[in-house]
Amino acid sequence: MAELPPVVARMWGREPASRRGPRPRLDLETITTAAIEIADAEGLAGVSMSSVAAQVGVAPMALYRYVGSKDELLTAMADSAVPPPPERGTLTWRDYLATWTRANRDFLLSRPWLLSVQALTPPMGPRRLYWLDRALDALGDTTLEDGEKFNAATALTGYALTDATLVHTMNAAGQKPDATGITGAADYGEVLAEVLDPQTYPALSAMMRSGLLRESEGWTEDADFLFGLNLLLDGIEALIARRASQPGG
Repeated sequence: MAELPPVVARMWGREPASRRGPRPRLDLETITTAAIEIADAEGLAGVSMSSVAAQVGVAPMALYRYVGSKDELLTAMADSAVPPPPERGTLTWRDYLATWTRANRDFLLSRPWLLSVQALTPPMGPRRLYWLDRALDALGDTTLEDGEKFNAATALTGYALTDATLVHTMNAAGQKPDATGITGAADYGEVLAEVLDPQTYPALSAMMRSGLLRESEGWTEDADFLFGLNLLLDGIEALIARRASQPGG
């Protein structure tokens, strides 16, 4: 078996304990907690080995015993900042995955700095992998094959991340114009209606010229999240039904 990356071993408590010398003053949990506090207050731009070291009261070089680089620190942060997944209780697989996906999106929105970190770091720590396990467990009694269950959970995870990113971006644009001067979905729709050539983009141009985004909050509406979520869940449900109708299903 390949040797575990050092930061992953530490995330799982697999680092061999040293039997000599004084007890280490720091541990990975202390470091990641400090880094998360900085990210919550200042965003990822405020997180550096120097700022985290100052937060815990050590020299920056002292951190490298626990995290070999900022990328390793971000990997640990991406896991440590995640809350426990919702309990399933008596929910059906579909109701649970709907709750699970919403909770996934909501904790990302509560800590927007996680949006960029989780997009770059696959789940490797105990917290994020427990989320994945709970989704797979909900599909455990269905007729899906293991690969299909894994892909379904991955698709829902990606949807939560994409929707949270879009909601955060649109909310931020509504508070402060970006470099284009766009301040929300309505402005975005008007810009598209102006630049789109109906000959080249007939479907999209017609939608924007009809004022699709003019009188709404666009993608930030909860109904939009549910629309996309139900599309995915309908697809999973249809696949389960198809598998059940096959011989041996």
